[in-house]
Amino acid sequence: MTTVHDDRAEAPRPNAMTIELNALNSIDESERRGRPSGLFWPWFAANVSVLGVSYGSFLLGFGISFWQATIVGILGIIVSFLFCGFISLAGKRGSAPTLTLSRAAFGVRGNTVPSVISWLLTVGWETVLVALAVLATTTVFKELGGAGGVVTRIVTLVIVVVLVIGGGVFGFHVIMRLQVIITIATAVLTIVYIVLVAGQIDFTKLAELPSGDLPKLIGGFVFMMTGFGLGWVQAAADYSRYLPRSSSSGGVVGWTTFGASLAPVILLVFGLMLAGSSQKLSGAIGADPIGALTTILPAWFLVPFFIVAVLGLIGGAVLDIYSSGIALLSAGVNIPRPVAALVDGIIMIAGAVYIVFFAADFIGPFQGFLITLGVPIAAWCGVFLADLTLRRRDYSDRDLFDARGRYGSWNWLAIALLVIGTGIGWGLVVNPYGLDWLNWQGYLLGPFGLGGVKGIWGGANLGVLAALVIGYLGVVIFGRGRVRRQEALDDSAQDATAAQAER
Repeated sequence: MTTVHDDRAEAPRPNAMTIELNALNSIDESERRGRPSGLFWPWFAANVSVLGVSYGSFLLGFGISFWQATIVGILGIIVSFLFCGFISLAGKRGSAPTLTLSRAAFGVRGNTVPSVISWLLTVGWETVLVALAVLATTTVFKELGGAGGVVTRIVTLVIVVVLVIGGGVFGFHVIMRLQVIITIATAVLTIVYIVLVAGQIDFTKLAELPSGDLPKLIGGFVFMMTGFGLGWVQAAADYSRYLPRSSSSGGVVGWTTFGASLAPVILLVFGLMLAGSSQKLSGAIGADPIGALTTILPAWFLVPFFIVAVLGLIGGAVLDIYSSGIALLSAGVNIPRPVAALVDGIIMIAGAVYIVFFAADFIGPFQGFLITLGVPIAAWCGVFLADLTLRRRDYSDRDLFDARGRYGSWNWLAIALLVIGTGIGWGLVVNPYGLDWLNWQGYLLGPFGLGGVKGIWGGANLGVLAALVIGYLGVVIFGRGRVRRQEALDDSAQDATAAQAER
């Protein structure tokens, strides 16, 4: 007889400096507190990174005009974070992490597949953010005339890693307090940065940027989705799970979307203005996304800029390492959550060392990473959102941990949609960034009449949208009966309870 370990545990009432022991378990009623407005802080802090300015250069690289880039960039950010807002509702309704709630859609054991994909994405993101923090620090030291060599990088890496892993180990309550501090400090200093470099904007050059065609617009839109909201969907319920189930659903969606989107929208528009005004700056950003932004700053603001850059990157990395630890547990690794965060931290260090000390380029591998993992994550997101849409009742805490329960061991429909969506999606994306190991992608662009990998649709990244639609429609059309049968068990249980009470 198949059984699944129930990792629910009674947890003491937490304080700010207590190491969180909650992992995949549902949060006890005594620990659920707060208001939806509290979600603003972690989401804003995680996305206020100065890296948002660099996205202006990345987006203009698709060959579109300033106004086109502004429209598709804002839409890509808001739409993708709206997905996070909806998935946050699952956290309120189930009081468990996203990848525990995902068991309802994929089955208790079947959820191992998306958990591994999610773990790869979050570990990849935390590695990127830590590496960028180290590179930014090195550049600032060079600009100040100090040492920017190996010793500086090693010391900076150690400091950043300690902060990131420390936040991940201590968990939710430390993260929430840390993010408030990061949010206030970074927001204020970012405003100062914008004021100082605003004089670099040349509106004449912005107006002269040529317009791009529809495939380029779609490619830019998809890239923004993968760079922002789609990078967070698999962790969206991790922070709303502590809210009381009576919390406003509109508030959960609204505060999550608003908190996550506000800073990126402002930073992106400003980044578009800077990159569109200087081709030299735009090219430098592609090689060193954070460091290039220091070249237009007065010397006295380099240290405050360092604080802006590093705090913003650390804020995002802390959330990532917290969620990557949960993803590792959900993939079947049976260790305490703090230990999982440490394991991910070790892998993060190895990846960051490679980027900082050995990689010759940043933007190519970064874009390849986003698009390649963005496809299966989009397919998972479609499946999860459809399953959530069909459910009228809250999740069953007990059955999320029992392969014999209503959610079953494997939901082969969801697994098939994930595989099919990923297979078709990878066939419709291209990474033309000199990444030979990804040259196999785009294999459906020719057979589907889209001009092949070198055609005009090659860079549109249609595969991400295709995977999202396949996952969503597949569950809505073919999975409705499964959800109804599961929820009928709730009705049966209520009827039995009522009949027993009458007797």
